[in-house]
Formats: sequence, C-alpha cells, structure tokens
Amino acid sequence: MKNKLYYLLAVLYILMFGFILYINGVFTGEMTSLSNLLINIGFLLVIGILFLMSFASFGRLNRMTDALTLSTDEILDKHQTAQQNLWPVYRKKKEAFSDAILNEQFHKYQKRIASHTSSRGMVMDSCSIEDYINEELLNQVGKTYFNSAVSGTLTGLGILGTFLGLTMGMSSFSGNDIFTISDNIAPLLDGMKVAFHTSVYGIFFSLIFTFVYRSLMSDAYEKLADFIEVFQEYAAPEVNTTDENTSAMLIYQANMANSLKAIVELLRGNAYEQTKGVEQIVKYFTEHLSETMGADFGNIGKSLNQACMTQETYAQNFKRLEESTRTLLEACQVMNETMHQTLEKQSLIEDKLSKTCEDLSNELYTFHQMRNLYEE
Repeated sequence: MKNKLYYLLAVLYILMFGFILYINGVFTGEMTSLSNLLINIGFLLVIGILFLMSFASFGRLNRMTDALTLSTDEILDKHQTAQQNLWPVYRKKKEAFSDAILNEQFHKYQKRIASHTSSRGMVMDSCSIEDYINEELLNQVGKTYFNSAVSGTLTGLGILGTFLGLTMGMSSFSGNDIFTISDNIAPLLDGMKVAFHTSVYGIFFSLIFTFVYRSLMSDAYEKLADFIEVFQEYAAPEVNTTDENTSAMLIYQANMANSLKAIVELLRGNAYEQTKGVEQIVKYFTEHLSETMGADFGNIGKSLNQACMTQETYAQNFKRLEESTRTLLEACQVMNETMHQTLEKQSLIEDKLSKTCEDLSNELYTFHQMRNLYEE
C-alpha cells in the first residue's frame, strides 16, 4: 500500500548502515581508517534523525487518511441503507472520525452550518466541508514544509561529505618527489572513500525519499478527494434557496385570493335567489288575493314591483362588487406570477454565482498545485 512505503525507506536505511560498517571492516575486524568510519556513522546518524522526524509526520498523516477512508465507507453504507440525505445524522455527531484533528475541524464545520440554520431547521447559506478539511490540513499534518526540504538536505549532505573527504585526503598529502608522494597515497585514498561513500548514500536516500514522500502525499490527496466527493453528495446539508418571507407572502396571497373567490360566489348566489324569491312571492300574493277577494290590488302590485326593481338594483350593485372583487383577484394573480418570476431569476443568479465560485475554486486549486511544483 502507498501509505506504508516509508517502511521500505527504513529497511533500506538499515541495510545501507550495515553496508557502510561492512566496507569499513567493522564485521571482519579489518578496519583501516577510524576517521573514515566515524565520519560515515556521523552522516548516517544525521540522516537517521531526519528520517525519524519524517516518519513521525508520515504516521500522523496515515492515521488521518485512514480515518477519512473509514468515514467515506461509513457514509456510503449508511446512504445505501437509508436512501436519503445523511445530514440529520451528522448534524450533531461528535465523533464523525477516528482522528482528533478531523473531529475538531468537523465541529467547526457544524458550528458554521448551525449559524446559517433558521429556527425551522432550514439551512439558508451554503458552506463546503472543503473549507475545513482540505489539502492544506494534510500538508500541515504531514509537515510538507519540512519533508519537502529533506530531499535537498540529503543531497547537500552527500556533497558536504564529498568535499570533507577530499579535504581530509588533501590535507595529509605532501611531498615534492615520487618517493614522498607514494607514502601519502593511503591517506588520500581514505579521504576519497569518505567522499564517494557519503555522495553515494546521500544521493541514493535523496532519490528514494523523494519517491516515497510524493507517493504518500498523492495517496493522501486521493483519499481526501474521495471523502469530499462522497460527503458533498450524500451527507452535506441541503440549502434552502427560497426566502421564508417570500414564501409566507405567496401563501398569504393565495389564501386571500381563494377567500375573495368564495365571497364572490356566495354573493352571486344570494342575489339571484333573493330576486327570484321576491318575484315568486309577489306573483303568488297578487294572484291569490285577486282570485279570493275579487279586489283590485294594482296599487299593491305596483308597490311590490317597485320593491322588485329595488332588489334588481341591489343585485346590480352586487354585480359591480363582484367585478371589483374579480379585478382584485386578477391583480393578486399577477402579483403572484411576478413573485414566481422573481424567484426564478434569483435561482438563475444563484446558479451563476455557484458556477463562478466553482471556477474560482478550480483556479485556486491549480494555482496551489503550481505553487507546490514551484516549491519542490
């Protein structure tokens, strides 16, 4: 697995340490130069200290990425079972990860969402988990600022050992004729051994460390990207894009329009029934009295006819009231349509802003990658 590659680096370090001891005659008892041995051991100890510091950061990074992987699998399993958004589960969850640093960042995310949640439980503003759990957090835990300089430090140690060995060899080299020069060949060769040995394992460890470090960070970035993608799709809170006041106004307008419509229907029915009833009463009353008593009730009929005309006038007034009410109803409908159009335009603007933010995030991500490449 990629996140265990630094174990290989430890194995190679032990083998290289043993090899240096072997070629200096420690195991065979044929040690030729104590200074050569001490210099090589000193350089290897410095490299070992650098490796131990890097291994500590690699271990923390692995624990964090393993926690991200476990959380990703957990979200996928829960969503497959529930088949719904999982934010109600994660809204107040205290231990969302098996890593303390991730839990701390997730608590900050929960507080941010809570500050944008209405009293009805609706999230009114969007916030990405990537604002709190991101590559910058991985770089901080993995001590990128330190590990990115280890490779160059190892190469520098190799070069330093080269010049140190040459200096040791040249400082003991003296003489003006062939006889004295031949006597100083051995110290010169010892110095060259130091130069070559330090250069070899300095450059060797530099190449291996660079490969291991880049592999670990690449694996960590992939696991982070998988978690963010799964969380945003299945567990991130859904943002309510409709304003509560606007919704309440629309509901109020619809209820008022329904009430006015009911009043119009009621008034229309009452006016028609009242007029028809009065006409039937007048007709029945006049005919009945004329047949029974044989009297002329023309005057009474005229009075009742005038009452009918008054009732008709009353009906016309109700008709005008009906037309006015219908006009008011149409105005309410126009207002309702206008509000809907406004909401649609607001949604389009929101989509454009979201796309702009996404483009900006991509540009920032590209800039961040270019900066990392430049630093490396």
